[in-house]
Amino acid sequence: MTTEMTAPDKRPADAPETARGGRIYRPLADIVERDGTVTLLLEMPGVAAPDVEIALENRVLTISGHAGTARPGRLQLVHAEYGEGDYERAFTLSEDIDPDRIAAEMKDGLLRVTLPRAEAAQPKKIAVRSA
Repeated sequence: MTTEMTAPDKRPADAPETARGGRIYRPLADIVERDGTVTLLLEMPGVAAPDVEIALENRVLTISGHAGTARPGRLQLVHAEYGEGDYERAFTLSEDIDPDRIAAEMKDGLLRVTLPRAEAAQPKKIAVRSA
């Protein structure tokens, strides 16, 4: 899988303004491969599942989400490093990913995107016979 990777930090992007007026953050991401499946793990705190958008066009997987203000109700905020804004990141997928079986799940601020490899791209085990 080819990925668009730059410095892994959560600083605002160069163009910090959006149509909503908030910042754009690049979420931290881990990429794991196991049993013919590539999994993307993206840190997107404050983003609810309905606020995540995932699009695939021309092998480019674009993930975006909006984090609203998460101020504690009756508590006084002493320090905050998470802010309101949009998360956005794009990955270029290799052709062996099956686009019809891509799945995503958001839980506790962590987005898990499962990218199964196509059956034709799965490793095959060749039996060796003794002569």
